[in-house]
Amino acid sequence: MSLRSRVNTPDDRHNPREDGRLVSSYRAKLLEEIDLAEMSALAPAERRARLERVLGHIISREGPVLSTVERDQLIRRVVDEALGLGVLEPLLEDPTISEIMVNGPDQIFVERSGRVEQLPLRFASHEQLMQTIERIVSTVNRRVDEANPMVDARLPSGERVNVIIPPLSLTGATLTIRRFPRAFTLHEMISLGSLDEQMLLLLSGLVTAKLNVIVSGATGTGKTTLLNALSGLIPEGERIITIEDSAELQLQQAHVIRLESRPPNVEGKGQITIRDLVRNSLRMRPDRIIVGEVRGGETLDMLQAMSTGHDGSLATVHANSAIDALMRLQTLASMSEVEVPFEALQDQINSAVNIIVQLTRFGDGTRRITEISLLDSHGREPFRITTVCRFAAMPMSSDGRVHGRFEYYPLPRWLADRLYMNNQPIPQAFGVAPADAPLHDPRQAPFHDPLTDPLAGPLPARITRTAL
Repeated sequence: MSLRSRVNTPDDRHNPREDGRLVSSYRAKLLEEIDLAEMSALAPAERRARLERVLGHIISREGPVLSTVERDQLIRRVVDEALGLGVLEPLLEDPTISEIMVNGPDQIFVERSGRVEQLPLRFASHEQLMQTIERIVSTVNRRVDEANPMVDARLPSGERVNVIIPPLSLTGATLTIRRFPRAFTLHEMISLGSLDEQMLLLLSGLVTAKLNVIVSGATGTGKTTLLNALSGLIPEGERIITIEDSAELQLQQAHVIRLESRPPNVEGKGQITIRDLVRNSLRMRPDRIIVGEVRGGETLDMLQAMSTGHDGSLATVHANSAIDALMRLQTLASMSEVEVPFEALQDQINSAVNIIVQLTRFGDGTRRITEISLLDSHGREPFRITTVCRFAAMPMSSDGRVHGRFEYYPLPRWLADRLYMNNQPIPQAFGVAPADAPLHDPRQAPFHDPLTDPLAGPLPARITRTAL
């Protein structure tokens, strides 16, 4: 029997339990021949190299006779089990995988390029999966058992991890690993079709002019990726404080303070929340505050910071549209222990938020900015947003792709003045709306890009919507 029938690779279709017995056997032999105290003193890379050499000697001495490729596969599997995360280790090293989802020992799914696929990989047993989970959570001094069946953690390399085990999970122990996102620049996002040059010019002006920006979108739409890219537009020399549940932002400026919340320990003590960090950040003389995601009472503190001198702050929120984002901010802010009338929260949001950038993930896996809107309401008025850019999607084509075009609408006078006073250009595709411009519903007539379409007429007036 060849090793291919005994060692997991992405193309194998065989008995994982046989694999597990083979790997466990060599792992036991490896542990018999190494000095654990000596190994613990080595750096991770040296430790792996030492184990690979010792295991190579064991295989040469005791067999089986293997080809070079099969031998390397077996050594990799055994060392991964001894040091790493077993069958998950190659997946964590694959740069094309953005998320790993383990639904019990027999199902492993991954997300590649926005699409979810099942891999022909399995854990040898429920016990092996639990050993892998325990190894993950132990790195952050957490434990998972019947008394603590749910755990959020972060790997040393930055990946976010969620674990939920029986009896809460009826399908067996479930493990979800979200890869640490690579820091894309806005120019790279243009090449991916997430936005275009005209939108980049507008976003650059908005961030530089210190407008408060909320990035909105559903799970997996790329909010953190866009937030990181937008932060690259902040000028050098400003003091930036980032606040996150799991530190993912990778700012390149020199003056950055990174804060990360802390869950309670095994005794249920020592928790530091996002709200605690937002409050503390106000005492740290920030020029800008960036919150990875608002999801509770800290929203009120963030809004108060935005409306009391900390202009140019950025945050993300889970919502399916720009109006939904404002409604969600109002709901989240009401979760604070400070009792503020719901109508007064409307006033807080109207004075704090300037821009909403909406992200959408389409059926073909692509992620795009589908709307850039301005909050034009004041005081306790109902939320009123003005759309200045949107993506008009077409039905999915025969090649399985979603195509469309970006449409632009004139900027209101107040925003044009704000850009002008901060020496920021107004992108040519947008222009400036006259004060008495009639409202325009883009569904009434097709849009023509004045930069590329010689038959285009004058730019349509801005779109304005009101949420009652």
